[in-house]
Amino acid sequence: MKPKRTTAYFDPSLHEALRLKAASTDRSVSDVVDEAVRVLLAEDSEDLSAIEARRDEPTVSFESFLKELKDDGLL
Repeated sequence: MKPKRTTAYFDPSLHEALRLKAASTDRSVSDVVDEAVRVLLAEDSEDLSAIEARRDEPTVSFESFLKELKDDGLL
């Protein structure tokens, strides 16, 4: 599949770090950004899978959980 072109704007310091990372790994800035986006999306996918797997678990309110901790002497 042919890559798509886009324009991204970075904070100057972040851009410099990105350029240095690309140069030090003998890769293009585009390759480094592509990898970073893939990692980020993979993490999102893992999070969504974990949420799906726990869908049927009962929910507990924050207030209820705090009360439980206090009742158990942990707070």
